[in-house]
Formats: sequence, C-alpha cells, structure tokens
Amino acid sequence: MADENIFLFVPNLIGYARIVLALLAFYLMTCCPVPAVFCYLLSALLDAFDGHAARALNQGTKFGAMLDMLTDRCATMCLLVNLSLLYPSYTFLFQVSMCLDIASHWLHLHSSMMKGSTSHKTIDLSGNPILRLYYTSRLVLFIMCMGNELFFCLLYVFYYIEEPHVWLQWLLSVCAVVCALKSAISVLHLVTASRNMAAIDMADRERERTKAE
Repeated sequence: MADENIFLFVPNLIGYARIVLALLAFYLMTCCPVPAVFCYLLSALLDAFDGHAARALNQGTKFGAMLDMLTDRCATMCLLVNLSLLYPSYTFLFQVSMCLDIASHWLHLHSSMMKGSTSHKTIDLSGNPILRLYYTSRLVLFIMCMGNELFFCLLYVFYYIEEPHVWLQWLLSVCAVVCALKSAISVLHLVTASRNMAAIDMADRERERTKAE
C-alpha cells in the first residue's frame, strides 16, 4: 500500500528497541556488569523475535534486514572492544574476530545482492551445504549466534567474578566451541563470497569481450 510507513513496521520497531538496549549495555559496561549483560543479551534475543514478526505480519523489508545485520555486527564489535580493555593480552585475537566478523558478512551481503538475492539469508540451494544449513535451519542459526554472543558475555562477566561456579565454567567451554564453529563459518562466508564475486567479475568481463567482438 502506498501509505505504508516502512520505518514503523513492527519488526523495525523491535529493531529500534534492540539498538536502545545495546546502547544502554555499552553505557553500563564500565560500571554495572549484570545490567549490562542483561541488556546486551536481551537485545540479542530480540533478534529472533523481529524475524518471526516479519514473517507473521508479512513485513519483511530490505531496510529491516540491513538494520538487523548492522545491529548485530556493531553490538558484537563494541563488546569485543570492551573485552580488549579487560583482557589486553588477548587484544589481537579480539581484533581478528572483529575483522573476520565484519569482513565476511559485508562481502557475503554484497555478493548476495549482486547476484540478485533479496536478502543475505537467501541462499542458493545448490550452493555450499554448510551455509545452506546455517541459514535455512532457524535452530542452527539461533544456537550459533546466541552461543557466540554468550561466550563473549561470559568472558566479560568472568572478569568481575573471582571464583566462577563450575557450571559457568562448563557453559563457557561449550560456548567457546560454538564460537570457534561460528568463526569457521565466517571464514567459509569469506571464501564463498570471494568466489562469488570473482565469478561475477568473470561474467562481466566475458560480456565486455562479447560486446567488443
């Protein structure tokens, strides 16, 4: 409808709430670890609800998809910046994680759009089976994303706890495995997207040669 306001769609309103919660978490990180983690994880958890709302209300939009992805990337990056301050000896690893996360998602998004996909989550069924499972299984996607965020949040919380409970240490170990798997998927994102971009370049060059002939 012509009078629809994309910015006021329910999924996008949830997206704005996620941004507010993330900003509040960033503000509280230097002084109040428990409220900071609560706001951060709530913002991450709402990521699942905006997708459900978009499908249920038929309000999926390119703006919403971009807002969702940028919120995820910026939130994780800011948490890793804070972890770099708390654990300076691991700063290099946090920097690599940030670069890999942003570069892989940006290149994947760009190559998907250039191939005509309506979203970076629209995967060609004939493409990489791991990425296909990652994006088509909501359970796998949720476990990977939430486990990754929970790992970084636990690292943040452990800085303020002298003797963390055994179950927290166990949870950190499980989430560390999930984080490693998600990092491997990011590498796969980067490689696959690079190949897709190269294929697009080759097709463009072939068309130019055909025109020249």
